[in-house]
Amino acid sequence: MNISEPDSSFAFVREFILLGFSYEWKIQSLLFSLFLTIYALTITGNGAIICALWCDQRLHIPMYIFLGNFSFLEIWYVSSTVPKMLVNFLSHKKTISFVGCFLQFYFFFSLGTTECLLLAVMAFDRYLAICRPLHYPNIMNGHLCIKLVLICWVCGFLWFMIPIVLISQMPFCGPNIIDHVVCDPGPLFALACVSAPQTQLLCYSLSSIVIFGNFLFILGSYTLVLTAVLHMPSATGRQKAFSTCGSHLAVVSLFYGSLMVMYVSPGLGHSARMQKVATLFYAMVTPLFNPFIYSFRNKEIKAALRKLLGSFNIMNIEMIHRCRSVSLHKHRLLSKSNGLAIYLFTCE
Repeated sequence: MNISEPDSSFAFVREFILLGFSYEWKIQSLLFSLFLTIYALTITGNGAIICALWCDQRLHIPMYIFLGNFSFLEIWYVSSTVPKMLVNFLSHKKTISFVGCFLQFYFFFSLGTTECLLLAVMAFDRYLAICRPLHYPNIMNGHLCIKLVLICWVCGFLWFMIPIVLISQMPFCGPNIIDHVVCDPGPLFALACVSAPQTQLLCYSLSSIVIFGNFLFILGSYTLVLTAVLHMPSATGRQKAFSTCGSHLAVVSLFYGSLMVMYVSPGLGHSARMQKVATLFYAMVTPLFNPFIYSFRNKEIKAALRKLLGSFNIMNIEMIHRCRSVSLHKHRLLSKSNGLAIYLFTCE
């Protein structure tokens, strides 16, 4: 089958209907408020981590460089899908253009792949720090750190390019209703007028490789880490290491578990509702919890955030004092002639 050649019997689909969660208006409004709050908290939390790491020179080391890139990735990851979800909650049509659907498909899957790779790199960094502490500074230097970050981003955005191009060339003759919260390959394959088993196999094979490959690498790294931790003489050191590994593995299990349900076992016939819930877990819930789990429990990050917050408070106090001095100065000059000007320059 040559899917690049158009068939005159198929009508060209110019847009899709992204059904999402279709309930009555009150529930739609409630979900809009909930999703907007989660989105705002995710952007704020990850943005605060980036600012704190950027402003504190002491945290410009590989561990926190990976963390900063991870937070930056999470902001774009939720932004690739959530804004469209919010618009659909307030819209009756819930449409998305053909090009817009596949752009969302591309960025959502590319950023998800990049996240899988970054999680694996972060696990490798923790393995070197705990299992090879004497060699860690020489191995994980700035050059290797930047190289690993670039590899994650480049490979993430190249991994699904071919399957997405192949799917976009498939003929869609209707109906054009995608019963999902995002443009996903499963519903798109179901809407195609012709079957494309080779493209479908390629898509799910690449998904399985990136998910299982990185997941097994992370499990292997943390198995070696836990083995090394058990041989530590200090009980405090063991407790701290177990706490760090447990938090990381909890997020990894949540993220990879939902991914495996969705993209590695497509033949199990999951219900549309289950697919939507699983997608929300790795698309919204995990990015929301990551700043708390990876960063806010870290003493260095807490200190950097307090320092950043303190600098903002100092700037606000200085601005208030400056504004008040300007107000008083204008009051002296204009009180005899123009009462309105006094009101405009008053800060209180």
